[in-house]
Amino acid sequence: MKKFINQPDQVVRQALVGLAAAHPGLRVDVDQQIVVRADAPVAGKVGLVSGGGSGHEPMHGGFVGPGMLDAACAGEIFTSPVPDQILAATQAVDGGAGVVHVVKNYTGDVLNFQLAAELAADESIEVRTVLVDDDVAVEDSTWTAGRRGTGATMIVEKIAGALAAEGAGLDEVAAMGAAVNEASASFAVALAACTTPSAGKPGFTLGDDEMEVGVGIHGEPGRRRELIRPAHEIVAMALDAIRSAKPVAAGDHVIVLVNGLGGTPLIELYLLFGEVAGALSGAGVDIARSLVGTYVTSLDMVGMSITVTRATEEMLRLWDAPVSTPGLRWS
Repeated sequence: MKKFINQPDQVVRQALVGLAAAHPGLRVDVDQQIVVRADAPVAGKVGLVSGGGSGHEPMHGGFVGPGMLDAACAGEIFTSPVPDQILAATQAVDGGAGVVHVVKNYTGDVLNFQLAAELAADESIEVRTVLVDDDVAVEDSTWTAGRRGTGATMIVEKIAGALAAEGAGLDEVAAMGAAVNEASASFAVALAACTTPSAGKPGFTLGDDEMEVGVGIHGEPGRRRELIRPAHEIVAMALDAIRSAKPVAAGDHVIVLVNGLGGTPLIELYLLFGEVAGALSGAGVDIARSLVGTYVTSLDMVGMSITVTRATEEMLRLWDAPVSTPGLRWS
């Protein structure tokens, strides 16, 4: 293992120290491992809190700021944040209008966010939960019951965050987040596994001519292993799975995310997006908005994920709304 670290058990805390130094506009509590936007709580505004195990950067701490999340909780590598962390983040962003928790569908995250919501209710903080389960590669895994939450999480956070910034109410923001999740599907492929600092070796081994199809974002294997194929065939396979689970048809408007899992160069991601664009355009589907880059990672995994969200005009309007975070920003 070759990594730029000091001690494996201090990676998350020391990375948060660096995040705070690089982005002084954020409030970073290194001891509790939470990241909060500088002006939180905003009176009368619905707060948005997300989080999960670290190793998916820039998600979630990199998406804290105006127009997106109000706070994020950083668990240890691939380990859910604990309820006390989540409660502290919820308290920090409660401006009196309630708080929405955006939760990826992994068992630890679901249980700990649920407990934190119950603790918040004891303090008269209203909480709604948006569960993200966009990964159509596997139905169940060792990490979760049902589909996993992956790339669509950031799309939910962006669109729901924009609606909250406009002053929408708690139920409206939560309903929008749920609608975006329902309209989204993701699929991922890896060419090499990631290496967690504590393990010091890859989570699984692939031959030089193999790829893992349907991987998750915690270094876990996917639905099957097969010989590597040309990019256009990999994209066709991913889009087939996506469109089978969440159909899009000629005339539909979509948001497409082609996302690197941590170790894939941008030149390959743009090549992949070109294949996605050609396939969808050929089917009469309008790619109304797109994003290409490294946003939802699995440490240093060499791989990519494709997310397709069938978007309404309101979703597109909210996607275009200003956002200012370390990992995503436009005006």
